[in-house]
Amino acid sequence: MILKKCLLNRKAIRVVQYADDTKLKILKEYNGTKGYAVGFESLMGFLEALLPSQEIITESVRKTITKYPMIALREIIANALIHQDFTVSGSSSLVEIFQSRIEVTNPGIPLVDINRFIDNPPKSRNEILSSLMRRLKMCEELGSGWDRIALECELKQLPAPKILLYEENTKVILYSELPFANIPHEEKLWSCYLHACIKYLTHEGLTNSSLRQRFGLEDTAAAQISRLIKEAVSEGVIKPFDVETSQRYMKYIPGWA
Repeated sequence: MILKKCLLNRKAIRVVQYADDTKLKILKEYNGTKGYAVGFESLMGFLEALLPSQEIITESVRKTITKYPMIALREIIANALIHQDFTVSGSSSLVEIFQSRIEVTNPGIPLVDINRFIDNPPKSRNEILSSLMRRLKMCEELGSGWDRIALECELKQLPAPKILLYEENTKVILYSELPFANIPHEEKLWSCYLHACIKYLTHEGLTNSSLRQRFGLEDTAAAQISRLIKEAVSEGVIKPFDVETSQRYMKYIPGWA
């Protein structure tokens, strides 16, 4: 019983804030001492207090805007807790806050292809934990978490969250605001793909206009976006919905559709 308790204590979530984009200097560290259900809301409150924010006044109402979409961060952390692999020893869920990104790591690798996170039916590694967290309204068990994550990042015109797979761990990276010109090419393609998935699920299609809006670009950037779409098609990331349609009215869907 004592050994089992020690193993569960080792699975408490950990939060580390760094001074910049490296791990050289730690500013703050938090180690969870409560259960996931009891401590989840206080964890999110702690994170929100750590993240950069600004206050704006609209129609005499003061609002606090955070640097990152808190709904997306909430979903990412909830997924990390629910889908972690408790059989992986020496590892626990970890939230690392850097100057321009947040990394959330959990033990275990996904049960589904990461390219199908958005449209895949719900599948949980820990059914009892997932059911409990649904009853406590911490998740929905509908497989809609990544839909919400991608949408929230699009609404804030942020790069799509990056998913990295390791031998026994999964890491999701949530980026802060980044000019289109500074987004790595691979990340542009990934954002383009997820945008196509979101559009496909709402029975629409990716267009030059919708992708420009997703990145917060003006009409003058149409040629840039056309090149990105062409590269995404050539790599099989997306494909034309109807190849007979004129280029001006062309719509695109995910490559797997």
